[in-house]
Amino acid sequence: MIAVMGATGRTGKRVVESLLRAGQAVRAIGRSEQSLAALARAGAEVRVGDPGDAGFLTEAFRGADAAYTLLPYDVRVPDYRAQQDRMGEAVVAAIREAGLRHVVALSSVGADQGVGTGPIDSLHAQEKRLRALAGVNVLVLRAGSFFENFFEVLPVIRHQGLNADVVEPERAIPMIGTRDIADAAVAALRALDWTGFVVRELLGPRDLSYAEATRILGARIGQPALPYVQLPPEDMAGALVVGGFSEDLARLYVELGQAINAGRVRSLEGRTPANTTPTRFEDFADELARAYAAA
Repeated sequence: MIAVMGATGRTGKRVVESLLRAGQAVRAIGRSEQSLAALARAGAEVRVGDPGDAGFLTEAFRGADAAYTLLPYDVRVPDYRAQQDRMGEAVVAAIREAGLRHVVALSSVGADQGVGTGPIDSLHAQEKRLRALAGVNVLVLRAGSFFENFFEVLPVIRHQGLNADVVEPERAIPMIGTRDIADAAVAALRALDWTGFVVRELLGPRDLSYAEATRILGARIGQPALPYVQLPPEDMAGALVVGGFSEDLARLYVELGQAINAGRVRSLEGRTPANTTPTRFEDFADELARAYAAA
């Protein structure tokens, strides 16, 4: 039995579906019974509850051979770090109480830093909690920036005719499709072949700048001259608040962009065949283009 948190999310859903196809018993964990219904029909055992409730998670993990864990978030939360700490502590307490021996945990490139990287700071704290677990084999997947983040940009492109962020236009960073993260998690959960605390980076097929990604996306939606604009930090924070972010998370997002510009959010391993994943942004951009056309 494999327990999977965030079972209806970007990585978790693919993890559940892939494990079920492989004949693995899966316990799908999420907040909404309605959202989990399709996975239940596909053969998953479902558990519905609050991911910040250690008691709920303990029962969801109990009896499992391994678990896939992550820290869900809400862009509207007024105190992002407090929310992440509550859930992180619940996850670790549940792992301990349930007696899990293998855990795959989603993290991020830059989680080595510990301070000044915005939302990633909470993942540094979670890695520290997981590292302190005695007798548990933990595999941390430090992934690059998600291709899927560009879905949030599509309304801006439609209404303002540009893509904008605080990150420098030509600053190339690891970007990855979440399907590749899920596939790496599935391979690990099926093999259970690591011991101790292990960090594995997942960097996508190549480093990509926001300017180049914008050009690729623009070509797919019939706007080959689509510009990328670097915004001042205060303007970016204001735009995020207008878009629904809490002031706290908007501030942290801008801090992350500044950390990227400073070269602090980066691979420690360097690019290797093991951390280079197959899905290209050029191919993923077709999904973005379909979503743009359907909006």
